[in-house]
Amino acid sequence: MEEVEGRTAFVTGGASGIGLGISTALVTAGMNVVIADVRQDHIASALEGFAESDRPTSVHALELDVTDRDAFARAADDAERTFGRVHVLCNNAGMGILGPVTVARYDDWDWGLGVLLGGVVNGIQTFLPRMLEHGEGAHIVNTSSMAGVLPVPNAAIYITAKAAVIGLSEALRSELAEKGIGVSAFCPGPVQTNIREGRRTRPERYGDSGYTELERELEERPNSPLWMDPYECGERVLAGIRRNDLYIFTHREFRDGADERFRAMLASFPDEPLNEERAQAIDFLLSNPIFGEVLERRRS
Repeated sequence: MEEVEGRTAFVTGGASGIGLGISTALVTAGMNVVIADVRQDHIASALEGFAESDRPTSVHALELDVTDRDAFARAADDAERTFGRVHVLCNNAGMGILGPVTVARYDDWDWGLGVLLGGVVNGIQTFLPRMLEHGEGAHIVNTSSMAGVLPVPNAAIYITAKAAVIGLSEALRSELAEKGIGVSAFCPGPVQTNIREGRRTRPERYGDSGYTELERELEERPNSPLWMDPYECGERVLAGIRRNDLYIFTHREFRDGADERFRAMLASFPDEPLNEERAQAIDFLLSNPIFGEVLERRRS
């Protein structure tokens, strides 16, 4: 996907924050972009901004709850009617759901996993068959988080989903590379977004929450001026699509912590000689070429 001009992208959660940054970067690069978002106020604001841009007709917006599979299918049909075949899917929709696991209730888990992980699954299930059918090459970006790599306390639901998105992206990468479809796990650090406003989109059916007061407090938390600008974030996603990166990271500051985590994992393996016979019997499980490819490309 080095050449993106004239192609079409579908971005969930695309009307604000990181999603709007991605949408803006893709439009600036010459793509047609369908913005899907659950909040109509964010859609209106985003469209107003694009109306003043150099390519106002390159953006189409629609309201979408990513947990609604039927609505996802209708949105895909709408996207294809508007701009034709979709070549880039950015499964970005999400929200902040934070708090101690000791007070979480089933509604918190169901809502959090339904959006943060289920929304990614729904995007893949909706668009992947269409991408395979048109056969023109495609790329899928699944938004995880640095929290999926470096877990922190009081975010078990969020981290469960984000860690799963990384594993899902790696599995898809292994399966789809030969079919001309690239896959990236996007792991941003702190970005100036509306992630703290999650309670505004919590459906009534998930109202039995242990996090009600925490969500009110989170909404009042200001963004730091030191957090990354969403457009810079979007530019990094665009570069990752063009390079076909497996991992798209945004913040150098997390590298040492990630290194420590991976060294801790390696140090925890049994300190004993390799069982050569057993290793030969399960050699298909012992490595994955996608990781060697990442290392080789970084060396070149």
